[in-house]
Amino acid sequence: MENINKVIHRSDTRGHAAEGWLESFHTFSFANYYDPQRVRFGTLRVLNDDIIEAGMGFGMHPHDNMEIITIPLEGDLEHRDSMGNTSVIKYGDVQVMSAGTGVFHSEYNKNGDRPVKLLQIWVFPNKRGVTPRYGQLSLNIEDRVNKFQQILSPDVNDEGLWIHQDAWFSIGRFDNEKEFGYKLKRENNGIYIFIIDGEVEVNGEKLGKRDGMGISGVDELNFRTLAKSEVLIMEIPMTI
Repeated sequence: MENINKVIHRSDTRGHAAEGWLESFHTFSFANYYDPQRVRFGTLRVLNDDIIEAGMGFGMHPHDNMEIITIPLEGDLEHRDSMGNTSVIKYGDVQVMSAGTGVFHSEYNKNGDRPVKLLQIWVFPNKRGVTPRYGQLSLNIEDRVNKFQQILSPDVNDEGLWIHQDAWFSIGRFDNEKEFGYKLKRENNGIYIFIIDGEVEVNGEKLGKRDGMGISGVDELNFRTLAKSEVLIMEIPMTI
């Protein structure tokens, strides 16, 4: 592949909102945070890093025509929606909601004594007006030690959950001084890397905790950990 394009979003350059019960960091423009240079990366529209205080949360609110992925990092998050689903998700779980023609949902911290931390990610779908759908999966986190564990794909029969987009998400937890790679699954896709924890060198670029990097025009990536690290990679189409 040719024409390599790369963008780096350092953790301290993200949008920030503090509502008292909610602290949120926005990699891309969201709510009151707007940066015309940071509206999306390919079909990746939202990457929010949220901390919800004990017993608090988002009341019922609507979404449509978006694939919404929630990845808990700490604590227990209670989900309810207009499709009749009620569930609790925790670290090691992944949740997907295809908003499609329209859905309402709420998200609350199930715990009364500690915050819940999560990533919420929005991806533009490859088809509009689908029937709303909910999916949740508990994964064995031991399967992501020193390797990538796929948590999301376009194939209902593949590993992890699925969404209406040619996208693959994977998470890995790596010891210090590990070298590993990732080969793209679809030609012309791009990848957005988000460092949940630690420090990682990706294709020669050093990324720290909560840093993000989007790159397109490559077939594969080479990683080297500079500390014990947890890494989320999101392979997504570059055109909507």
